[in-house]
Amino acid sequence: MSTSKKPHTHTTDLQKVRLDKWLWAARFYRTRSLAKQAIEGGKVHFAGSRVKTSKEISIGDELTLRQGSATAMTEKTVVVTALSVQRGNATAAQALYEETEESIKRREYYAEQRKLANLARPDTKPNKKQRRDLQRFKHQGD
Repeated sequence: MSTSKKPHTHTTDLQKVRLDKWLWAARFYRTRSLAKQAIEGGKVHFAGSRVKTSKEISIGDELTLRQGSATAMTEKTVVVTALSVQRGNATAAQALYEETEESIKRREYYAEQRKLANLARPDTKPNKKQRRDLQRFKHQGD
């Protein structure tokens, strides 16, 4: 009574891996279908240009990823350091890539800018009298 299982794919055995599988294994996206949507949507670039889902990547390739919502979009530039087609824990996933220094600095700068932009907002919403005064002020020149 033998049970057939898929053979365990080691990271050292692989020469090339599909981009969508690697992005999923590196935990950039929760599912392969989300990784596929990001690639097809132009949010993943390889060597500065858009790629297809089936693009095979190898160690040393540089990828640019855009993640997040429209208000908090972050762009990461990562270099592939290892290959895997199996999704592991977070520490194993972080060993698959290395983010460039320039990318880290750029992300930190934009995060700081978002914090500063958020500080310009008032603490509370204007009350009824303040809203009327704002409306009068806006329509003064009409």
